[in-house]
Amino acid sequence: MTHVGREGVDLDRAVEQWEAYTETLRAHGWETIEVVPADDCPDSVFVEDTVVMYRNMALIARSGAESRRAETLGTEEAVVSLGCSVKRVREPGTLDGGDVLKAGDTVYVGRSGRTNAAGVRQVRAAFEPLGARVVTVPVAGVLHLKSAVTALPDGTAIGYVPHLDVPALFPRFLPVPEPAGAHVVLLGGDRLLMAASAPKTAELLADLGYEPVLVDIREFEKLEGCVTCLSVRLRGLYD
Repeated sequence: MTHVGREGVDLDRAVEQWEAYTETLRAHGWETIEVVPADDCPDSVFVEDTVVMYRNMALIARSGAESRRAETLGTEEAVVSLGCSVKRVREPGTLDGGDVLKAGDTVYVGRSGRTNAAGVRQVRAAFEPLGARVVTVPVAGVLHLKSAVTALPDGTAIGYVPHLDVPALFPRFLPVPEPAGAHVVLLGGDRLLMAASAPKTAELLADLGYEPVLVDIREFEKLEGCVTCLSVRLRGLYD
């Protein structure tokens, strides 16, 4: 497992960027629900790692970093209040939500330093009865699977090749020219939430007919964060 070199984070600027990020989601039709703050957990802003959603099932994660495990309390309270069914990753399993990429009914799970084989098995046990197909992906060069690859609305995986171990595991794959370009959040239709630090990738995707919506998250990128890390989208809970 690798880490980027640490830089100092400007807290005031990070708050401004967080507020702009959530406002961008609202501007594109998303209702935002903030979980109860976990003030003793400095990484808790990366809420994606606390839960994985599939249909109306919330699988509460159990991070491979023991210091992050208390982050799930607020998330679990939020998904229960929304009427989601809840399962939890149990010991000896570990799972970070950033290791899970959904493309249609295919659920790719990164086997990383944060997600172990027992965690992958528990993802399979939770979601396959609901119709998912779970595919395990080796992750060695980055912190999480979604640090290297996400997916476009049509299911095409996009990723930064130097960070991927086995791009061939994805049936349709589009390489992007920048590390930050590997991360998109689907806003609906052809709109893609992306980091402003990936202008070449935004241009590439615009040429393909997508509408990039750029946000500045540089303070979070200093901590290996990306646009997917900062939210969990609940889509079609009762489909």
